[in-house]
Amino acid sequence: MYKLVILIKLIAECISLCDRVAVMTKRPGTIKNIHNINLLNKTLPSENRNDKKFYYYYDILWKEIDKNE
Repeated sequence: MYKLVILIKLIAECISLCDRVAVMTKRPGTIKNIHNINLLNKTLPSENRNDKKFYYYYDILWKEIDKNE
């Protein structure tokens, strides 16, 4: 099993590309929460945006990031 950490600022990209997304706090940056992303198509990130769960994850992540503001 491979592990890779990518810092991405776009929520849609995170959901499309990743199996897990970590939401961080403002300064000092610590991990606030980790979300497991379970989309059906793991081979084509562009098609993940058509998955019914995509917008569910998008709303959850956006609300959590908005709480940090």
